[in-house]
Amino acid sequence: MSQIPWWGLPLVAVVFALAGAAAAQLVFARNNVLLNRTRRDRQWYDERKDAYVRLLAAFEHATHRLRASFDAGEKPPSALVYVDQIGPALMPVRLLASGPVRSAALAVHLQLERLHGEMNPAGVVGVQPQTHFRELLAQVPLVMQQLEAAIREELGIVDTPPAVPSLNGRAS
Repeated sequence: MSQIPWWGLPLVAVVFALAGAAAAQLVFARNNVLLNRTRRDRQWYDERKDAYVRLLAAFEHATHRLRASFDAGEKPPSALVYVDQIGPALMPVRLLASGPVRSAALAVHLQLERLHGEMNPAGVVGVQPQTHFRELLAQVPLVMQQLEAAIREELGIVDTPPAVPSLNGRAS
C-alpha cells in the first residue's frame, strides 16, 4: 500500500486547478490591457487624422475662395466669415495636436486671416495692395507644406509603401 493519505490526491488536484485558473486570469487580464491600449492608440490616430484632414480641407477651401474672388476682381470675404468657417475645423486641432502641428496650423490660419482682412496700403511701404495680396496668397501653399510635414511626422506617415514579403520566403 501507498503511504499517501487519501486526501492527498484531491488536494494536489485542487492546487493545480487554482494555479491554472490564476494563470488563465493573468493571461486574460494582460491580453485585455494590450487590446485596450491598441484601441486607444487606434482611436488617438483616427481622431487626429480626421481633425487634420478636416482642417486641411477647410484651408484649401478658403484658399480657393480667395483665389477665385481675387481673379474675379471681387473683395475677399470678411475675416469673420473666414473664422466662422475655419473655427470648427481648427478647434479640434488646437486641442489634440502636438506642438509642431499646432504651430504650423496656426501659421496657416494667421496667413489666411491676414488675407481675409483689409489690405492696408500703408502697411508695406512701396508695395501696391494687389501685389502684396498676390504675394501673400502665393505663400499659403508653402506654409501648408510645413503643416503637412508636421502632420506626417506626428502620425508617422511615410512616403514609401511598406515592403511586401514574398510568399516563397525569399527577398524580392
